[in-house]
Amino acid sequence: MTGSSEHEITHLLLEWRGGDQKAMERLLPSIYRELHQAARRCMGREREGHTLQPTALINELYLRLPDLREVDWQNRAHFFALCARQMRRILTDSARTRLAEKRGGGAHLVSLDEAPEVMFASREDVVAVDDALNALAQVDERKCKVVEFRFFGGLSVEETAAVLQVSPDTVARDWRFAKAWLLREMGKRAMDPDREREG
Repeated sequence: MTGSSEHEITHLLLEWRGGDQKAMERLLPSIYRELHQAARRCMGREREGHTLQPTALINELYLRLPDLREVDWQNRAHFFALCARQMRRILTDSARTRLAEKRGGGAHLVSLDEAPEVMFASREDVVAVDDALNALAQVDERKCKVVEFRFFGGLSVEETAAVLQVSPDTVARDWRFAKAWLLREMGKRAMDPDREREG
């Protein structure tokens, strides 16, 4: 995205937050493509039979955008980070609902080594990642946010650093630590499917 379009999105977001409803109408076409790409990354390799498509995920996100209006975001990257958090919640809620209906199976391991391009293989993966992220947030909330922004939102290291107001090197270190921690945590859950899940 060019600097001018980044500036334009930030400007429209600030106008929308200030009460200009038409600003959101002008904003949606600009943000749709990026949000759709992030949704496709999150859902691109789910097993057949999943019911939530990237477009449906974006539509659900749009329904939640009014909840973000009052947030004091600084820029475009901060807005997309908040959208990443909402997409995580939507995917997790959908997966938990489907699993509750199905009442089956333990979690599968999902590799985070290639994230944010990594995809979920199943609903269990979404729930396992969410449970592990909730546990990580108890240990280190910033590292949880790094995963959330990069994995669910597709933010770059630099964009994540800007949102969190840390250096890109700090984000890279947090990212490496969080991937190792999450894989270990998810491994524990996969080996003990009766382990009580949070949320």
